[in-house]
Amino acid sequence: MSGFVEKPEPIQVPGLVHLHTGKVRDLYRDQDDRLVMVASDRMSAFDWVLPTDIPDKGRVLTQLSLWWFDQLADLVPNHVVSTDLPAGAPADWEGRTLICRNLDMVPVECVARGYLTGSGLVEYEKTRTVCGLALPEGLVNGSELPAPIFTPAAKAAVGEHDENVSYEEVARTAGAETAALLRQSTLAVYGRARDIALERGIILADTKFEFGFDPQDGTLVAADEVLTPDSSRFWPAEEWEPGRSQPSFDKQFVRDWLSSPASGWDPKGELPPPALPQEVVEQTRAKYIEAYERLTGLSWTATPGSGTGTGSA
Repeated sequence: MSGFVEKPEPIQVPGLVHLHTGKVRDLYRDQDDRLVMVASDRMSAFDWVLPTDIPDKGRVLTQLSLWWFDQLADLVPNHVVSTDLPAGAPADWEGRTLICRNLDMVPVECVARGYLTGSGLVEYEKTRTVCGLALPEGLVNGSELPAPIFTPAAKAAVGEHDENVSYEEVARTAGAETAALLRQSTLAVYGRARDIALERGIILADTKFEFGFDPQDGTLVAADEVLTPDSSRFWPAEEWEPGRSQPSFDKQFVRDWLSSPASGWDPKGELPPPALPQEVVEQTRAKYIEAYERLTGLSWTATPGSGTGTGSA
């Protein structure tokens, strides 16, 4: 069993219709039929949405995505229409809310990998492949791949694993032309982002994107979040050492504590996870903010909503 430990009640805002509560984001529709996306401070790990929030996490995801959208604008358009706070919305939504155009979403997680780790490493150790793509012998945890690869996944519901699928499966389900466009766009964006991150001392090991088609003109558009600590593995370049797990700017503090004897919890068991201790919350928040500041070169205290409080949306 997995999912929400405590599923939050959606906040009611006049003029907005609540559509969905996800692992991190709450989705609404406004009176102009636009999507209103609010990134909460919820944290997920081991297919559970935990009972403890990470203050400011949703703002980091939103502000970092906006920064990356600007860096990638010449490669792929994005779904953001406005960052204005909807009328009547709570003050805590400041800095974590995007008003977006509706898209015909492609039901594929578009994953790009430049380094071997995670589920890719597990498959490689068994078959010397990742998503059916053959890789050379001798790679280890953290190895840089000969070239970045496109390794799509089928998007799963809350509490379930995204499932790696082959490129051929994407072509069968989405069409050969769409599959080729997804692969081309994913690898182009990854290549740009990898170079930008490396200039700032960060290795972009892998990342996932979501795309949709604009129903007006059929353009492929980047949606949801891009290149955040939730959707990517960021490693400090100065500490990169193939053959071991790499230090990272993400939820690793959370995963490590939950899987340690200190938590008293079995990630493979049936019981829900416990609340996080304050030191784990603080360390995780600090890593998210450090990723934002190192990548953007901006001070976190200057971001919209950074002084608005620490509750989740």
